[in-house]
Amino acid sequence: MADHEFVLEMNGICKQFPGVKALDNVTLKVRPGTVHALMGENGAGKSTLMKCLFGIYTPDAGEIYLNGDKVELKNSKDALDHGVSMIHQELHPIPQRNVMENIWLGRFPAKGWGPFRLVDHRKMLNDTKRLFKELEMDIDPHALAGSMSVSKLQSLEIAKAVSYHSGVIIMDEPTSSLTGNEVEALFKIIGQLKSRGVAIIYISHKMEEILRISDEVTIMRDGKLIGTWAASELTTDLIITRMVGRDLSQRFPERTNVPGGVLLKVEGLTSPAAKSFKDISFELRQGEVLGLGGLVGAQRTELIEALFGLRAVSSGTITLRGKPVKFKKPQAAKQHKIALLTEERRVTGIFPVLSIQENAAIANLDRYLNPFFLLNERKMKAEAERSVEQLRVKTPSVKTLIKNLSGGNQQKVLLARWLLTEPDILLLDEPTRGIDVGAKYEIYSIIADLARQGKSIIMISSEMPELLGMSDRIMVMCEGRLSGIVEGEKATEEEIMRLATKYMV
Repeated sequence: MADHEFVLEMNGICKQFPGVKALDNVTLKVRPGTVHALMGENGAGKSTLMKCLFGIYTPDAGEIYLNGDKVELKNSKDALDHGVSMIHQELHPIPQRNVMENIWLGRFPAKGWGPFRLVDHRKMLNDTKRLFKELEMDIDPHALAGSMSVSKLQSLEIAKAVSYHSGVIIMDEPTSSLTGNEVEALFKIIGQLKSRGVAIIYISHKMEEILRISDEVTIMRDGKLIGTWAASELTTDLIITRMVGRDLSQRFPERTNVPGGVLLKVEGLTSPAAKSFKDISFELRQGEVLGLGGLVGAQRTELIEALFGLRAVSSGTITLRGKPVKFKKPQAAKQHKIALLTEERRVTGIFPVLSIQENAAIANLDRYLNPFFLLNERKMKAEAERSVEQLRVKTPSVKTLIKNLSGGNQQKVLLARWLLTEPDILLLDEPTRGIDVGAKYEIYSIIADLARQGKSIIMISSEMPELLGMSDRIMVMCEGRLSGIVEGEKATEEEIMRLATKYMV
């Protein structure tokens, strides 16, 4: 039993960035052996607070206590040495190294003595196997990190955090890329950690998860503490109201779009890859939101990448506006007014070292060239400012680096990027992944408005309520095959799940 009521106390934490007060006198107290949820809209300051705890940022004011002792965490090594580890929302493994090297990086077991000390690969392998057995994870220690799926990499990061034997583990959106079975496995691990007295700080936008596994919930808004409550006292509606400061009884905007004639027709589309999609046929109507559902591994992303010219096609036809087309590269798809918003915004979306203005303009640079083939800075700035205003991006200026924005605001800038290309078809891959409920509604409103304007949208989503709430029709894939298409108004969660598992052995 711990000697102190709180394993962690953060008192009066303040942090300011140019033009933004990210944290304003925030206090957080976490008890040992509990799951303490940290909630708030994107931009509320959750990740900034955790980065102060993990030594990535130095607070401008405030104090941090661990097990009753005041500490100054100057870097992440300091935090780890003091028993604090963190699973980041955006994964950053070393892709060229294998699983066990990623786990024990910076602390490889060694054998020998003096200048003859060498890495003890056998001990590292045995320690890794022991760790995976303890966590009931099925991962090959020799597999290269670069060859693994996002869900496997997420599991790898969880194992790495547990390997430090920390008293406090920060989990930032740990289930955002996990399947249902993997989520259950994670919850089992969390239960094991709690029984050992480990405190979990759990950041998630998934209300059902929060209410299921949390002991206490702290809610932040605009860099300030709103309050801390026992999870048993809260409901989804209460959490949303306290997060956004307003009632959000309607989770999805009203659908007033009227789908028209067929804009895109796909027949028998097949990928040459052994494990990919095959014989896919469907139609996309003008002004329609076509949801694309299925479980992880259903090949949904691979299909829309093929539609955008990012992936080879071995057979099948694509007909656009009544004429057959072939997209061997994205430039060809762009010329036919097709846009793709990718799933991993940090990896394949934003350019973190560039400004909002540059990120918005980068897919459409020809538009800004003057007669001397120089970029028209004034036009770029004006269009970026108009996009920021239209999509309600929270930022001091379009000159702000995009990496300094919250996830929801980054996603809006990426939408602005593609809307500036004036597309007729938008391919959206998990457009609200890792985004809070308030920002989600704003993204939904943008999608609904685009459909009203006659834009056609294919939207991949792993969230069942999102598919049902936003789609005119829902196309479901399983094991690379089309398993069915249902009308959005008639669809049920049971029907979609049945189709999502139709071809599983």
